[in-house]
Amino acid sequence: MSENCTHDCSTCSENCADRDPKSFIEKLNEASSVKKVYGIVSGKGGVGKSLVTSMLASAMNKKNNRVAILDADLTGPSIPKVFGIKDKAYADDRGILPAKSKGGIDVMSVNLILQNETDPVVWRGPVIAGTVKQFWTDVVWEDVDYMFIDMPPGTGDVPLTVFQSIPVDGIIIVTSPQELVSMIVEKAVKMARMMDIPIYGIVENMSYYVCPSCNEKHSIYGESHIDSIAEKFGIDHIAKLPIDSNIAKKCDEGDIESLELSFLDDFIKEL
Repeated sequence: MSENCTHDCSTCSENCADRDPKSFIEKLNEASSVKKVYGIVSGKGGVGKSLVTSMLASAMNKKNNRVAILDADLTGPSIPKVFGIKDKAYADDRGILPAKSKGGIDVMSVNLILQNETDPVVWRGPVIAGTVKQFWTDVVWEDVDYMFIDMPPGTGDVPLTVFQSIPVDGIIIVTSPQELVSMIVEKAVKMARMMDIPIYGIVENMSYYVCPSCNEKHSIYGESHIDSIAEKFGIDHIAKLPIDSNIAKKCDEGDIESLELSFLDDFIKEL
């Protein structure tokens, strides 16, 4: 702390230990309104964050909520593909207007501003973090009840930027049954605790496979560890998603909103 500190963080650019973390929160666009924000995170890639983000958004949208997705995974954006969005985002005098899914979910992703969706995002960390902040401040999020932020894997620049810059109401951690992934999940839990972000729940993707012949559950990727992790960290809400080729098919077709799934019903009823 500087000897000339006024204790008014809003007028200070110093990043000292006594700075109030809430002073980093970025303001929304004047035309925006967002009531609840949930981040979807994991300690590693490939566990299904985008799938869980899409399923949560679709389920909440079907409950007559106004829903939005901020795709913060700039180097691996998949949300537009999952929803079959082909239109680009554009701007007017109010700011950047997000694209809409078939069901009316507002979506902002870097793929909606790239000339080609296959163009790589070869940007350094500060540029990526700055773009994520702009998705919050410059996009017109109209009357949104629930926003879900699809995070990149790990505990680096983007999760830190989101936790410091956006008023996140809670995070949902996505994992899979492997022991290694369970260990990495603890890193995400501990980061959230360090940043004073509430952990709403854990979703275990690829938890089991139901054989179509015998109708029995099989643990393809090993026994589940989600219950013990939730108990260890005092996390109340858990959900287990199966390996289901129809879900993968609908994602590939950009038609995830047509799925009627109940796996997250108990999980989302208190969101």
